[in-house]
Amino acid sequence: MGNEAPRASSFQMLLLLLLLLLRAEPLRSAELTFELPDNAKQCFHEEVEQGVKFSLDYQVITGGHYDVDCYVEDPMGNIIYRETKKQYDSFTYKTEAKGVYQFCFSNEFSTFSHKTVYFDFQVGDEPPILPDMGNRVTALTQMESACVTIHEALKTVIDSQTHYRLREAQDRARAEDLNSRVSYWSVGETVALFAVSISQVLLLKSFFTEKRPINRAVHS
Repeated sequence: MGNEAPRASSFQMLLLLLLLLLRAEPLRSAELTFELPDNAKQCFHEEVEQGVKFSLDYQVITGGHYDVDCYVEDPMGNIIYRETKKQYDSFTYKTEAKGVYQFCFSNEFSTFSHKTVYFDFQVGDEPPILPDMGNRVTALTQMESACVTIHEALKTVIDSQTHYRLREAQDRARAEDLNSRVSYWSVGETVALFAVSISQVLLLKSFFTEKRPINRAVHS
C-alpha cells in the first residue's frame, strides 16, 4: 500500500507532463546547416506578423578563417542587422511591420574558401507550458512545479546537444584538414628523400669513375 501512492503520483505527473507538451504550440523555427561556396551569397525569407519577435543564431562550422558576412533586411528594404566576417553571433528583433523578412549569408569576400554555416531562426515567443501560467495568482502545485522543472531541463539538454554537435563537427573538420596536410607533407618528404638519395648515389659514383683521356690520332 505504501508503494502504490508514490507510483500513482509519478504516473500522474508523467501523464500531466505529456498532456502539457502536446498542448503547447511549437515555435515557428528553422534550423539548417548548408554549404556556402566562395564568392557566393545565400538568402532566406520568412513572412512575419507585426509586433512579433524573432531571433537568428548562426555559426560558421568549417572553411577559411571561420567567418562570414550576415545581414537582415525588413520588408521595406531597410537593413536592421549587419555584421562582417563573424564566426558566430545572435540577433533578436521585434518586428515593426508585417511582411517578408530576408536574412542573407555572404562569402563574397573569399576567393577560394568554402564555408559550412549553421543557423537557427525562430519566430514568436514560447507559449507557457501551463495554461494561464502568466496570470495565475496561486502557487504552483508540486506536480506542476516538477513539470516546469523537467521542461526547462529538456530545453537545456537540447541547447547543449546543439552546441556540442556543432563543436564536434568543427573539431572533426579541423582534424581532417590537419590529417590531409600531414599526409601531403609526408609524401613531399618521401619524394625529397628519394631525390636526395639518388643524387648522392650519382655524385659518389662520379667520384670513383675513372676518366680516360681521349687520344686523337694526328694524320699527316
